[in-house]
Amino acid sequence: MSSGRRLDPRRTPRQVRAELTRERILAAAVEVFGEYGYAAGTTNRIAERAEISIGSLYQYFPNKDSILAELLVRHVDRGEWAAAEQMDMLPGSLEALVRALVRDAVDSHRDDPRLLRIMIEQAPMSRHLLDTIDRHGTVRVGQVRDLLARHPDVHVRDLDIAAELIVFTVEINTHKLMADPRTTTIEAVENELVDMVTRYLRGDR
Repeated sequence: MSSGRRLDPRRTPRQVRAELTRERILAAAVEVFGEYGYAAGTTNRIAERAEISIGSLYQYFPNKDSILAELLVRHVDRGEWAAAEQMDMLPGSLEALVRALVRDAVDSHRDDPRLLRIMIEQAPMSRHLLDTIDRHGTVRVGQVRDLLARHPDVHVRDLDIAAELIVFTVEINTHKLMADPRTTTIEAVENELVDMVTRYLRGDR
């Protein structure tokens, strides 16, 4: 967690116009970080892209670290497994359920691989971000545990630990793959990840 620079936004918009300005700043930052990288993605460039003055930008965010931290908060917020109820109604095998979980995680990270890599490598850990990660982690683990508890093919020693391991495994591998795919295809990694998690849940030894 960074202690040298302020990471929280300066103000929370209470009017529509202020909210729209804040959204323009964040959208401009996505473009600037993607085009110039983080080091050269200055607040001056972000303000210029957002078509506002640098003074106006600083009314909302004290520095570019706070902007990147807010983008990561939003990324985490978008990553909730909103389709958990539909997954619970999936017909067929345990493998189908695991694949749905993995694919949902992959799909939530497809938007901008370069920005995702910048967020993973550069984003400072604000209190807001840490609280968001903890809150969503708790929600995800609970969703996965409930799904596994109702599936007859799941055979693990400790369901709570299993749910945490699966969430962590899927998330960390998905982030790594989508941020830096290199020559490995998404489909190949997805298949291996599905096979690994499915065998573990079935209790294959």
